[in-house]
Amino acid sequence: MSKRKTHPHKPDTDNPAWTAEDLANARPASEVLTQLFSPERAQSLLTPRGRPKADVTKVRVGIRLSPEVIAHFKASGDGWQTRIDAALRQFIEKNPN
Repeated sequence: MSKRKTHPHKPDTDNPAWTAEDLANARPASEVLTQLFSPERAQSLLTPRGRPKADVTKVRVGIRLSPEVIAHFKASGDGWQTRIDAALRQFIEKNPN
């Protein structure tokens, strides 16, 4: 937690509130950045960060597993949840319905 104290009753002179005129004069970042930086740098600043969205996403669920199962999969390191998913998929393939 930040130890910096804020004073909501004092105006923020470094970041004043935008006026209607400021909003009317605002331009998109894609327009402004190309004037300030090279096209390559502007494009890199406009590219979203993080992992690209997957075509097929997984569903977050809560599941209770025995401690032995968790210990077995965690013992082989990172990616243990993915290995549990693979084991369950393999079970489904071998045991349809």
